[in-house]
Amino acid sequence: MAGGGPHRSSEARWHLLPAWPIRVGRGVEPGKPTTVSAMRAFRHVFAALVLLAGVSTIRPVHAAESYDNCAGFIDTLPATISTQGVWCLRKDLATNIASGKAIAINANNITVDCNGYKLGGLAAGTGTQAVGIQAYGRQNVVIRHCNVRGFLKGIEVYAGAGQLIEDNALDNNTQIGLTVWADNSILRNNRVRDTGGSPLGGDVIGIEGSGEPIFVNGNYVSGTFGPDFTADTAGIAVSGYLSRAYDNTIYGTLKGSGGIASGLDIGGTATSAERNLIGNVGPPALDYGINTTYSVNCFDNRVYGATSAYDACNKVSGNYP
Repeated sequence: MAGGGPHRSSEARWHLLPAWPIRVGRGVEPGKPTTVSAMRAFRHVFAALVLLAGVSTIRPVHAAESYDNCAGFIDTLPATISTQGVWCLRKDLATNIASGKAIAINANNITVDCNGYKLGGLAAGTGTQAVGIQAYGRQNVVIRHCNVRGFLKGIEVYAGAGQLIEDNALDNNTQIGLTVWADNSILRNNRVRDTGGSPLGGDVIGIEGSGEPIFVNGNYVSGTFGPDFTADTAGIAVSGYLSRAYDNTIYGTLKGSGGIASGLDIGGTATSAERNLIGNVGPPALDYGINTTYSVNCFDNRVYGATSAYDACNKVSGNYP
């Protein structure tokens, strides 16, 4: 966990969950755990809803059958890409750098295709300040099929426009799994799990997208856990005029001793949250399933295990509860 403690593996951490009490909705006495049978029923219902949401249809990353489209290969780390085209991994790569970037994108119109191979930074420890893949001020960046783990931020794309981040798997990054601040961008079909554990402070977020507009859809985020000090935790955070967060599944957003935990934190004029499935098993319970502002529309979402399912939505239709 956070606060300088050990960074548990996903297996160790999630094996603890069945033993934890849960609080579901507003009708439960504060601090009073539910029965084991109720907890199991909740978990079974949520698991079924996850399947119905189509999470199992997310295309897994896998090794390429051909490298015909590759303009070049990334075979060592750290690497800097300064030439347009498709750049590919053809084997697993790892580094112990504790700062800087494992892969830096330094030109427009670059695609990084990891072909399902791993980009690992676990050797640097939970105090790492390194970023797995980073682009700053670039146009039309595409990052796909990458398995990124063990960095402060798995993927970071800042400024520029027209970015596409899709079909990646990110786990055990210590502060943010995936973050994009760029207009006219799409973050879709990514799987992000077990984000948190940095002793450096700051909010912990599975997927973060900000732009005008930015679309965040079809992602699966689980195990976003906050630090043991005042900081906020969000499974997915989205902001920007006309932006949308839709068809995402967010599970297990856990806060530390302070701050606010939100399954989906979304804001911006004329933004919308649609058909998202959000669940939590705590403790503590989510503060908000969907934490938003009065200008955000909320349609056909499902929230389970939150103190407040929805906060300040504008137009509302078809939500549960």
